[in-house]
Amino acid sequence: MGLLLHIEELTKAYGPVSVLNGVSLTLDAGQSLALTGESGSGKSTLLHLVAALDQPDAGSIRLDGVEIATLDDSGRAALRRDRIGLVFQQFNLIPSLTVAQNIAFQARLSGRHDPARCAMLADRLGISALTARYPEDLSGGQQQRVAIARAVANGPALILADEPTGNLDEATGDAVLDLLLDLVRDTGAALMMVTHSTRLAARLDRRLHLSRGLLSAAPLVA
Repeated sequence: MGLLLHIEELTKAYGPVSVLNGVSLTLDAGQSLALTGESGSGKSTLLHLVAALDQPDAGSIRLDGVEIATLDDSGRAALRRDRIGLVFQQFNLIPSLTVAQNIAFQARLSGRHDPARCAMLADRLGISALTARYPEDLSGGQQQRVAIARAVANGPALILADEPTGNLDEATGDAVLDLLLDLVRDTGAALMMVTHSTRLAARLDRRLHLSRGLLSAAPLVA
């Protein structure tokens, strides 16, 4: 489907601590990539940079040919709103909105709200019966499914998932990954997922390991 994300020689430090030391990678549309590494290795930092939530010290991040570093605050916000779906361990659901309203939230902001698509996502994620409830009434697994539905409701080109199964039991985590991969396959979006699980990482198209600020190929789990 063609090149979607191109990262070249990315560096980032916080004070004297160097986190990324020249990271380069590419990701095609419709492709899934697992990013593994020890805690503190810079995985979340890399995702935040790609999501335009932080600025690199040097290097290039191009999404669909657009250089993220050249965008101003409003341009970065528009990129996140229109082109990127974010799924984190912290679900970041809006407590005052129902499940249905949370799912539709980002799609409404981007002007691409499709009630039929939102209903389809709720059905596929097994939360159709919960759409009138509020986040506080849901289990962790249910909240994560709502967060996934919200992240993809507007049809993003790139889904960034930071340990999306980290707070879930193994069976629920497997089901969430099944759904994410189905959505990637069905929509042609790309997925970059940070995970500590080599078992889950092995299910994605590609695996890279981040250590000491550098990327290397991650071995398949035996």
